[in-house]
Amino acid sequence: MLSLEESLKILKETNALLEGHFILSSGLHSPKYVQCAQLMSKPDKAKKICESLAEKISNESENFDVILSPAMGGIVIGYEIARLLKKETIFAERVNGQFKLRRDFSLKKNEKVLIIEDVITTGKSSLECSKLAKDFGASIVGYACIIDRSNNKSLIKHKIISQIQLNIPTYTEKNLPKNLSTIKAVKPGSRNL
Repeated sequence: MLSLEESLKILKETNALLEGHFILSSGLHSPKYVQCAQLMSKPDKAKKICESLAEKISNESENFDVILSPAMGGIVIGYEIARLLKKETIFAERVNGQFKLRRDFSLKKNEKVLIIEDVITTGKSSLECSKLAKDFGASIVGYACIIDRSNNKSLIKHKIISQIQLNIPTYTEKNLPKNLSTIKAVKPGSRNL
């Protein structure tokens, strides 16, 4: 398994860890943003992170049948982890603001589901996927991500298996520190388009 230092080095080498003033999909503001799409666009680097995360999932998660990922950020990581662990993978897409299974994807009653995405901050997307899976009668066995930046404030009540935990501060718009308030905010997340 990769160490935290090795993992951070890969994030920096791939320009996946950005600095500035960002508005996250949760609406919170942050001085750093993790753009896992940059990491996943460099398969030789991403491979090391994914192999390490797959090993952690094998060691820490109960057995599961299928991986469910939220589109867009979770699709590639869900695919790669499923490939490594020899599991099926599907993804949910937003339709009128709600996650839905499309493209003839479905879940079976009592099927064991692992929710995987690239970054978990509040856990909102993962929990939306969880609700979707439960609506099909499937059971959630856990949650995993490349980067857990929830600072233990996620809405997810289960343990989150992550390759990297980053303690990056977040702020409400009314509570911005002076150094952030002087930088133009950018909305890089997929829900902010």
